[in-house]
Amino acid sequence: MPEQPKVILEKILQKLGFTVTIEEHNLAEGLLLEIQTDDPGRLIGRQGQTLADLQYITNRIIFRQDPTQPKVMVDVGSYRTQSRDALVKRAKDAADKVRRWGDMVELEPLSSFDRRIIHSVLRDDPDIEVRSVEVEGSDKKAMIFRPKAK
Repeated sequence: MPEQPKVILEKILQKLGFTVTIEEHNLAEGLLLEIQTDDPGRLIGRQGQTLADLQYITNRIIFRQDPTQPKVMVDVGSYRTQSRDALVKRAKDAADKVRRWGDMVELEPLSSFDRRIIHSVLRDDPDIEVRSVEVEGSDKKAMIFRPKAK
């Protein structure tokens, strides 16, 4: 029987020397594991990279045990929630600029996780087309917003 996502994450963090408490929250998109710790900055890392890596490793272990399990989102001190809200605001602002001026708008290179958020937010927008484009010398892709052809 596969281990529960919370237990997997607890074991990873324990082996890394962290003392944490993890709360589980069921969301429409899947399971959120919210880490409570005295040192959130070390788990978040620069621009959230450590947190993203922790989430990736947790999901890989879960997937190897049971490929039917939904993806798990890992958060520390509401970092992901706050950065998601800021990302959604930037995407909506870019879409508004495209509507207002009719020009193309480009956002900086983003991780696949962040691009997925933007695509889901603007998926049903009748006026805006959003594409991910390769950025030379980076494993991330930029987001391009432009008016939909009518």
